[in-house]
Parts: sequence; structure tokens; C-alpha cells
Amino acid sequence: MIRATRILRREHLSGGEIVDRVVLDSGERHRRRVGMRGQGGLRFLLDLPEAVVLDDGDALVLEDGRLVWVEAAPERLLEIRAASEHALRRLIWHIGNRHIPAEIGAEAVWIADDHVLADMVRGLGGTAEPVERPFRPEGGAYSGGHAHGHGHGHGDAHGDAHGDAHGDAHGDAHGPHHHHHADG
Repeated sequence: MIRATRILRREHLSGGEIVDRVVLDSGERHRRRVGMRGQGGLRFLLDLPEAVVLDDGDALVLEDGRLVWVEAAPERLLEIRAASEHALRRLIWHIGNRHIPAEIGAEAVWIADDHVLADMVRGLGGTAEPVERPFRPEGGAYSGGHAHGHGHGHGDAHGDAHGDAHGDAHGDAHGPHHHHHADG
């Protein structure tokens, strides 16, 4: 099976033969080594030296130089908003206190759809509306990654820092029902 041994970040992508694409959710985009199958049927082994976060628009470089496009899959998320910047910062603090992945935008925050957290946000005066969109969570305090394109870091230790109980770096431990302090 042909291997993909490196990533070409979207800002460096110019030319090259794109032969297939993979559509991956946020957990599936944090990988080191896994068999993959492109939308067009190409089977290959992602075999990177360390776990990294693949982003929408990156390409996986196959051993023969061909490229496989990475596309972020839409996911069911909660879009969280507040009446003021201060109120949104307060909601971000409460979300962060639960150690769940979150994507922080200028006027909204996105987290995995979870009715407990939606109720918490609404109880604190915010709105939490279900949406379908790609999820690009922040890299977090434990990531030693790089920032690119959309203004947040990605890193190598995200899965490991939270004790990925499944032995791979695909983030199962971060599913929508993973709460450290759900009663708080």
C-alpha cells in the first residue's frame, strides 16, 4: 500500500497532481498513522513521524509525489453567541473550564453539539444554536503546534495531553459527551 509520509500545508500548495480527496471530521484530522481511503477509492497509509492536525485545504503527499486533498467534513456543532463581548468571554471561560474542544471566532464560539452544555450556555444568558459546519478547534495549552491561515494553533500533543484512551491520536476521548465538570 502506498504511503503518505508528509503534509503540504494549504498556504504552500501550488501545483502538484491531486489524485483524490479525503473528507475528515475534526477527530479524524488529528492523526499520525492510519489506513485511509479517498472519496475516489484510492487506498493509502497515512504514515507521519508524529501526530499532527490536518486542516481543510492541506494535501497529503504520497511517496510518488501525487497529492491527496484534505477536506474538513461538516459536523453538528453548537454556535454560541452572547449579547456583548464581555458576556461571550465569560461563556468562553465556562466552556474552557470543561476542557472540551472549542473553536473561538470573533463573535461566536463553536463546540460539539451537547444538550448539557447548550443548557449551561442558555442559563448563563447566551444562545446555543445547532449548526452544520467544519469544526476547527483551538490547539490548546498543550499543543506545541504552528499557527496557519485562520489564526489558531494546532499541535502535536492534543490527543496525548488529554489521555487518549484508545491508543491512537484520533481524539475519541474528546467526543460530545466527554465532560470533566458537567455538574459545575
